[in-house]
Amino acid sequence: MEYIQDSKSLQILETIFTLDSVNVYYGKHKAIRDVTFTIPKNKVTALIGPSGCGKSTMLRCLNRLNDLIDSFHLKGKIIYYKQDLYASNIDPIEVRKRIGIVFQKPNPFPKTIYDNVAYGARINNFKGDLDELVETSLKKVVLWDEVKDKLGESGFSLSGGQQQRLCIARTIAAKPEVILMDEPCSALDPISVLKIEELINELKQNYTVILVTHNMQQARRVADYTAFFNAETTKEGKKVGFLAEYNNTKVIFECPTKLDTQNYISGHFG
Repeated sequence: MEYIQDSKSLQILETIFTLDSVNVYYGKHKAIRDVTFTIPKNKVTALIGPSGCGKSTMLRCLNRLNDLIDSFHLKGKIIYYKQDLYASNIDPIEVRKRIGIVFQKPNPFPKTIYDNVAYGARINNFKGDLDELVETSLKKVVLWDEVKDKLGESGFSLSGGQQQRLCIARTIAAKPEVILMDEPCSALDPISVLKIEELINELKQNYTVILVTHNMQQARRVADYTAFFNAETTKEGKKVGFLAEYNNTKVIFECPTKLDTQNYISGHFG
């Protein structure tokens, strides 16, 4: 078991991910170069940075979702606890069971509210009380009281914010250890955004949350740690992303060590 020391609070934190010299390629193009950092367990870590810097690509490396792209390959290591996620004996499907993901736009299945939440449990041959699992999962995302009398209705009948919480409930019901979130609030109204942010703060009690966001204030509100990714342009005109700075969120926003970090969070580019 590895631990990291929070330089701001001197708190000792258990590490869940260790990224060591990670380089990401699409064909011959290197999309992300030399990323090395650790992600603590049961905290919210935000990935921020301008468009094209590789935030979402990096996020999807953590549950091997990029494997679905034929030209993708990765060099370096991503260690989950003590296991190399890209070792030849690792089943990507098993990885995705433990490391769930919530996407930018709510994507409920064309099923009932109940069946949306129960879906992962059913395909994973869940042996427990399915009704209890659905209720518990919906309660965790503060959606139960809003939908308990219409569980047989379509997931599409819900508002955008409710649909996103339904998708998070669906992820939770599959019993992951980590929840990845790729811009989960970008398509939502301000009230729904607030509810999702409150939910993220609750989720870290039981899960590790890794969040990609373009919203600087959101990162500042919900993240314990923040990784700032930047990009440079090659001679061929393609962008290569890299990790520019990583620290306690308060440090990143109040006294970053890199000028580019300061310029980005103050709105000078992005």
